[in-house]
Amino acid sequence: MARAYLGLGSNIGNRRAHIEYAVRKLARQGTLEARSPLIETEPVDCPSGGMFLNACVCLATGLSPRELLAAAMQIESSRGRRRRQRNEPRVLDIDLLLFDDVVMTEAELKLPHPRMHKRRFVLEPMVMIAPHIVHPSLGRTLSELLREGEAL
Repeated sequence: MARAYLGLGSNIGNRRAHIEYAVRKLARQGTLEARSPLIETEPVDCPSGGMFLNACVCLATGLSPRELLAAAMQIESSRGRRRRQRNEPRVLDIDLLLFDDVVMTEAELKLPHPRMHKRRFVLEPMVMIAPHIVHPSLGRTLSELLREGEAL
């Protein structure tokens, strides 16, 4: 079983309900090992949307990274997410952040997530559940990355 970390966010409608829905659906893709509390954050690169609720989860799964990404996108779609333009307000956003120590760059999937270390709304909830995880490309723990303050 692989250990995957996913970031969840919502800034439209009943944000808490959207994230709770995603957590329940993701738990069907493996075993939910950890879940951060919800945090409210300012939108980043999403000018027309309201405040976000964000969280992170750790999932032990037998799925491949591509299969898990497809499942996450299906969960988003089933909750009403439509991808019309980049950085638009979102009913639900699920990002695959880390997948064990996998480093990969493909058109549809990059691991680790290429901007996770620059996003406070990702690092704060990640540190709540996995402070000592080492970023596979940067060689520093998530706690170190958050302390270093590069994140927005």
